[in-house]
Formats: sequence, C-alpha cells, structure tokens
Amino acid sequence: MKTNEVKKILVALDYDPTAKQVAERGFSIAESMGAELILLHVIADPEYYSLPQYNPIMGFTGYVDIQPLELDVIENLKKASQKFLDKSKHHLGDNSIQTLVKEGVFADCILEAAKDLHVDIIVMGSHSRRWLENIVMGNVTEKVLRHTSIPLLIIPTKKHINV
Repeated sequence: MKTNEVKKILVALDYDPTAKQVAERGFSIAESMGAELILLHVIADPEYYSLPQYNPIMGFTGYVDIQPLELDVIENLKKASQKFLDKSKHHLGDNSIQTLVKEGVFADCILEAAKDLHVDIIVMGSHSRRWLENIVMGNVTEKVLRHTSIPLLIIPTKKHINV
C-alpha cells in the first residue's frame, strides 16, 4: 500500500480562546511530519470583534485597539488579523510558518484556501458555541467536513462545565 506524503497542513484559527490549542496541535503534527504549516484566519463578521464576548487569544489584543466606528474599514481588521497570525507564529516559534488572512464565509474560505494551496490536511477546532452564535455562524466544522475531499483533523475544544 502506497501512502501519500503530507507536505502542507492548513490550520484554520478563529477568534475563540481555544485557537491556541488548535494552533499548537496543528504545529506539532506538521513538525512531526516535516510538513509546511499555513495558519489561516477568516474575517467573516467584522462586528464580532467589537462584541463584549470577544476574547483575545494567545495574549493578542490587537483588535482591542480598533474603535467600533473603524469596523467599517475592513482593511484595519485585515491588518489586525495579520498581527494575530504573526503573534501566533511567534508563539509557535517557527518563522517558516506561512500566514493567510481571508475575508468571507468561514467554511467557504477554508475550503477555498485548502484547494488553492494544495494542502494535504486541514486542521481546525470544534467547540460548542452559544445558541445565538450557532444561528449566526452555523457549524463551520460540519460544513467543511461535508464539502472537502481533503483529510480533516478536528481538534475537540469543547469547554467542560463543572457542576
């Protein structure tokens, strides 16, 4: 049986605090396989970054500097997203990591990037969200899973609630 060599891994990072865990897992896998790593962040709904429940991750607070009125200027979010990915790359400690910021629907952008970059594996997290966020965003992981032929590694990041 011939196995395919894994050369490129795409890690999709959102703005959830669990993204740190997803980035670290994706990096570990890429490192162990000698594969190129690409970090992707999708800007789907610029208004989300100004909501009270937005939590910066990996110590990144670049979005906090953007005033709500500036959210109309998508270019500012793109710059902040790139800073987030650069900070993530620095956190992982590997300057060879590529980064990509896309704007659009989460799942569509992930699928498009994976196809365009000819990646061998997509890594993303799956976490529970509040019901309102599910209505607004849908289940991104499920959509990617249904529409890709590229192997997908889902990192469960569901938060456990102690009762």
